[in-house]
Amino acid sequence: MDRNFQRAFSLVLKHEGGWADNPADPGGPTMKGVTLATFRKYVKPGATKDDLRKITDAQLAMVYRRHYWHVVAGAELPDGVDYAVFDFAVNSGPRRAATYLQAVVGAAQDGKIGPETLKATRAKLHATVINQLCDDRLAFLKRAKDKKGKLLWPTFGRGWEPRVKGVRRAALDMAARPSAPEPAPQPVQPAPVPVPVPQTAPTPPPGRDLPSPGFDFLAWLLSRFRH
Repeated sequence: MDRNFQRAFSLVLKHEGGWADNPADPGGPTMKGVTLATFRKYVKPGATKDDLRKITDAQLAMVYRRHYWHVVAGAELPDGVDYAVFDFAVNSGPRRAATYLQAVVGAAQDGKIGPETLKATRAKLHATVINQLCDDRLAFLKRAKDKKGKLLWPTFGRGWEPRVKGVRRAALDMAARPSAPEPAPQPVQPAPVPVPVPQTAPTPPPGRDLPSPGFDFLAWLLSRFRH
């Protein structure tokens, strides 16, 4: 059911870039969207900044899948909505992304995407959910502040605004052209049992009238000489 993870993951990485260690960033040291705290949680406890900078592709995909995609139920959300919520989670945290989605679809805002939220999301026009979620996300980013109460938009808005614009465009495209469902595994068919071929008696050569079993061979031989 993770039909869109790889596509969504690739799109997120286009926005995340490489190494960043901006003192104004509440997330702290970050490599390809993975913070040092997240890296220590899922990959290497006690890791250093240098360890984070050397994160492998396999480790990167594992962190994104476990820390973001699974937490926001990406595999169960509709096409396009899954990517919009996933990118929001990477940028601003899974709980905030889930809460904003719940506000859009009218579900209880507990920050956990469960059966009620999924049902409410599927019941609404997916393009409407995507557009409203991106609008609300942009509004949140414009008023987000650091720990000292300073607005973050003047520092990061130049990157955040085109990011949300790109997410909206790609998510709407995914909703309009949903991925094909993953094929169900086919049962293994047992090998056919070979059928024995019956053995037939050899055909006598043409022109030979051989006697049948029990025939009087001597009488038959004499009759051949008389002819």
